[in-house]
Amino acid sequence: MQLPALRRRLLLEILEQNRIFSQEQLQEQLRSRGIETTQATLSRDFKALQVVKTPRDGYRLQRQPSTIPPSTREVVSVEFSGQNGVVKTQPGFAPAVAIRIDHHPCPAIMGTLAGDDTILLILRHGFGPQMVLDCLEKAIPEIKQYLI
Repeated sequence: MQLPALRRRLLLEILEQNRIFSQEQLQEQLRSRGIETTQATLSRDFKALQVVKTPRDGYRLQRQPSTIPPSTREVVSVEFSGQNGVVKTQPGFAPAVAIRIDHHPCPAIMGTLAGDDTILLILRHGFGPQMVLDCLEKAIPEIKQYLI
């Protein structure tokens, strides 16, 4: 796994398991996991992962109301082969897009695996691309326009 993807995966884990109120706390948590990073890099990661800071909760993932459609600018393509699908994104956006997919459960998708710019969709037996695309539209409007 490339360093940016690993760092962002660890950031998500840390933020889900801890209340973090400063970037210094977050840098220390990452350092304890073997990742050295700068404030500027964290800021870029926060933007890519849609992390916000609130006075009460500290750093956390931004939860968008379901009535506001999320941006699809980061998606580049979607392709299927057998029981798998691949969503290509702009560099650094795969973790955030995968989280968006995971927060809109789809019976056709068994799981997602995100790298830096690629998301692997593992389809359940008996479900095809059309069912997956119909589900993905809830998380990523206009996803069908990216189908290869």
